[in-house]
Amino acid sequence: MTNFLPALHEGHASITLQNLFRDALEAYDDWGANMPEPIVAFEGKRIPISEVFDWMKPCTDIMPANLIGIVTDRLNKPWSGEGPLDAMTVSTAARVMSVLTRRQLRSFGRGSIEIFADRFNHPVHANA
Repeated sequence: MTNFLPALHEGHASITLQNLFRDALEAYDDWGANMPEPIVAFEGKRIPISEVFDWMKPCTDIMPANLIGIVTDRLNKPWSGEGPLDAMTVSTAARVMSVLTRRQLRSFGRGSIEIFADRFNHPVHANA
């Protein structure tokens, strides 16, 4: 796992880490079908968004209201949290996004393999 990202402090993320998480969410939101996993930048390093989501799984901070839609719009059922205002934690969002990212990566991988295999399934014509 990425060990150069800032550590959480008692479950809370620094503003730098919160901004990186926001960047990863926005990159996911812009991620089109049949495209490789988006990358975000942190201190000159390129990090796949899946690593950012995995890093944030223990974060107990409340999700910013302006980013919740990126997560909830992709759920099969309406979001209903257990907090007083149905607040979603970053941990919950990170876990959901990790699953969605893995699912998207599997789809991308299958498509690439199918295209590669199709190239070899056509009959070979010899020029005689």
